[in-house]
Formats: sequence, structure tokens, C-alpha cells
Amino acid sequence: MAESLKVTPLHDRVIVKPAAAEEKTAGGIIIPDTAKEKPQKGVVIAAGPGKKDEPVTVKAGDTVLYGKYAGTEISVEGGEYLIMRESDILAIV
Repeated sequence: MAESLKVTPLHDRVIVKPAAAEEKTAGGIIIPDTAKEKPQKGVVIAAGPGKKDEPVTVKAGDTVLYGKYAGTEISVEGGEYLIMRESDILAIV
């Protein structure tokens, strides 16, 4: 399931593909794009090598939870991704 990009993150940076936002609520109500919350879950696509004495602990293919405002949105090869520091990741699911 892991994708391959021509972008390599440096140091402790990680590239994450955000999960799709929910279209409907549990009751079946459709949520418009303007009211959708940003997803806080995604799949790691690539990870840098880490800092000098701190290797990165996540790897490509890991599903992770991250902070609501974590990362910087980037467009690479037609896809939307987030690039963030490993410290912005809260948990591996």
C-alpha cells in the first residue's frame, strides 16, 4: 500500500498522506466541504533518516495520528501530502 515518491524527507521529517475526510455522519447527514474537519490520521509515505543520535521510529506504511494543525501541505506528483517533523506525530495506530 505504500506509495513511492521522488521526494526524500530530510533529517526527522516525515511525509504523510492524510486519510480521506468523512463524507457523512453516523446518522447519514452529508457534510459540506466547508464544514469538514481536517483529518488527523494518515499513512506514512516516506521518512527521513533522523537526527545524529535520534533515528526516526516510524516507517513507510505506518498509519499514524497527528496534531490538528501539524505539518505543511505539499502537492507532489498530483497528490496532496503533509510534510511534518516526527515529533508532530502523536501515535502509531
